[in-house]
Formats: sequence, structure tokens, C-alpha cells
Amino acid sequence: MKYDLSILFYPKKSQEDKKGLVPIYMRITINGARTELSTNRKIEFLKWDTNSQRAKGRSEEVRALNNHLDNLENHIKHDFNSLNEKDAEISSEILRDMLIGKHQKSYSLVTVFETNNKLIELEKGEKYSRSTIDQYKTTLERIKLFLQQEYDCDEIELSKLDVLFIRKFEIFLKTKYAIAHNTIMKHLKQVKKVIHFCMQMGYLDKDPFLQHKTTFKQFSRGYLTQDELNKIENHTFRLIRLDRVKDVFLFVCYTGLSYSDLFQLTPEGITKGIDGKNWVIYEREKSGVRASIPILPPAQAIIDKYKNDPECLVENKLLPVISNQKLNTYLSEIEEVCEINKHITMHLGRHTFATTVTLTNGVPIETVSKMLGHTSLKTTQIYSKVVDIKISNDMDKLKEKLFNRKVG
Repeated sequence: MKYDLSILFYPKKSQEDKKGLVPIYMRITINGARTELSTNRKIEFLKWDTNSQRAKGRSEEVRALNNHLDNLENHIKHDFNSLNEKDAEISSEILRDMLIGKHQKSYSLVTVFETNNKLIELEKGEKYSRSTIDQYKTTLERIKLFLQQEYDCDEIELSKLDVLFIRKFEIFLKTKYAIAHNTIMKHLKQVKKVIHFCMQMGYLDKDPFLQHKTTFKQFSRGYLTQDELNKIENHTFRLIRLDRVKDVFLFVCYTGLSYSDLFQLTPEGITKGIDGKNWVIYEREKSGVRASIPILPPAQAIIDKYKNDPECLVENKLLPVISNQKLNTYLSEIEEVCEINKHITMHLGRHTFATTVTLTNGVPIETVSKMLGHTSLKTTQIYSKVVDIKISNDMDKLKEKLFNRKVG
């Protein structure tokens, strides 16, 4: 909303005292609505200049009076500009109360969290993915439940947030939902981002997270071994739905695509790379990072299989990708049929690409990182820690070289 500010100083002749002095008032007007207050200064009516809205003369007394009026006007303009920059509510009463020290607008966590969520919703597909926006919504819902159960209220002022609040929320997430450490840290990280948003807006002076660290633990990522991958690849499924799920899963194992990126993939997403062969070149929905993946023969065979599939043609999809939930449910059936003692999910396919298909076969970690679309090599290094087979093979080669050198 656009606000127009007007400030007027004037003497009230009707309130002239016994000494012939009249009080000077200030009128603050915002979009036609006005509020008046005394400047706590008086003047002889004839010594007032209506045009300049200041006292006439050059005496020390006049200069002091005019300086006081200048300071009041500058104070009002400063507060007006400050509120405008924050896109906050502005009224003549608010500016008056800020001047006399009465106005201290308080902000609450749930309200600013809801504002934050509305803002990031506007940047969906550009800065934030759908999954990230949903995560913020989930965090907000859990904050609301936490406030009800722990504080018996629906809101809490930002000024009341401290390390104890954060610690209690952390324990609440752990006991109420029994979620893993890193998932808890993700919730806290989102709260932290909203708090920093509040500080940028001037709603909060101190950071309650200053004494709290959101540290993530590094875990070994699950993946399929080459034997397990072969079991799925070589098995013939009689049910069409399982056969299609198998193909979608194997495509992920040989490309490393995440479910969200695979779901968005169309036939147009397959382009000729620098070598003249087929590549998947796209921007990751999660991070916006460009990823380039040369298509391996097993993946190309799956693409060819569904090139003229009616369902894929109607929906303009590269593969018959259904919901992630259904895919993971059917993958549980596949793991049972193939007698694989691991919980198979679509994301496990991405891990398998990083470990069994690439790193284990000697593809440099920098190359794998680029294909996975990681923003940091540290993220990819998590996968490299689990490739014990490659370590064993490399060391066997080293032993053989050392042995041959000794013999020679």
C-alpha cells in the first residue's frame, strides 16, 4: 500500500496563556487521516511564520525552538521511511506513538512463519522447489502443535524465543514423531531461516540460535550391490505394473536422477551431448544446479522400450512415472520377489548410481558430483565412504605392483 505523509506545525491561538504565549502543535497526516500532539513548546503568536512553520528571528531562543521542531519532523520522517521499507502498517497514530515512545509493535512466530511461507510460495519453481515449500509448511504445523502442548497457546512473541525454546522444540520433534536426527535438524534449520528473516525485517534484535548449533550427522547411504542390481535387472515380472516400476527404478540406477527430476522429464529432455550421443541435461528442481548425464546403454534401452508407449505419449513423459509413494510400495514387492534384504526405494536407486554404477567402477568423484547435480563435493563424498569394494580392488592392485617390484 502506498502511504502519503504530511507534517504541519502551527500555534493554537485559542489556548493563549496569561503571558501571551500559545502552544505549538504538530499535525501528522497519513492518506488524509490526521493526528495532533503538542510539541511542548510555546511562542508569541506574532513571532510565528505560517509559511515556514517556524519561529521568526535569529536569537538563540528562536534557533533552539526551531531546532527542536526540526528534530521532531526528522524523527517522524525517519520512522515513516523505516516502516515503509519493512512494508509494515503505517498510520498517523502509529507515528505519534513511536515519537512519544508508546508504540512498540510486537511480532509473533507463527504469523511471521506464515508470511515467510507465502513469500516462498511466490518463488516456486525459481528459487524453491515444491518439496522445500512443503517442508516449510510441515515445520509450521509442528510448531503450532508444539505451542499448544508445551505452552498452551497458539502464538509466541519473537522476543520470547531463546535457546530453551529451541531445545524444547527439538526434544518435542524427537519424542512426538520419533524422527531421525537429520530430519530434526532440517526442521530447526527452517525455523532458523525464518528467524533470520525476522532479523532482516527488524522484527527481532537478537538471534536465539546464536548459542545453538544445527549439526547434521553423516550416515552411510544405502545402495544396491552389483549382484543385487543384477537380480532385479534379470528378473522377469509377470505383472505389468511391477515390470514398469522395475524399468523406472533401473533407469534411476543408471542415471542418478531424483524422483522429482525424473517426474518432470519429457522426451525433449534427452538431447545430444558434446560427444554427439544422448544425454540428460537439466536443472535440478531442488537446487537449480545444472546436471549433465551421458545415457548409459541400459538406460537407453529403457527409453527405447517406452518410446511409443500410449500412456507416455498422452502425458508427454519419457517413462511411465507414477507417484513416489506408489513406486516405493511396489518396490517393496520387488525386493521380496528378488529376495533382497534391503528396503528398496526410488532414492536408493540414486545412491546405487553414485556408488555401484559409477564410483565403484572408477568414475572420478568430481564427475559423479557433476552428474548428480550436487552443489558441494562434500555431499558426494558421503557416497565415496561406502565404496569398500573399490578400496579393496585398488589396494589389491597396489599389492600386486609392490609384489612384482619386489620379485623383479
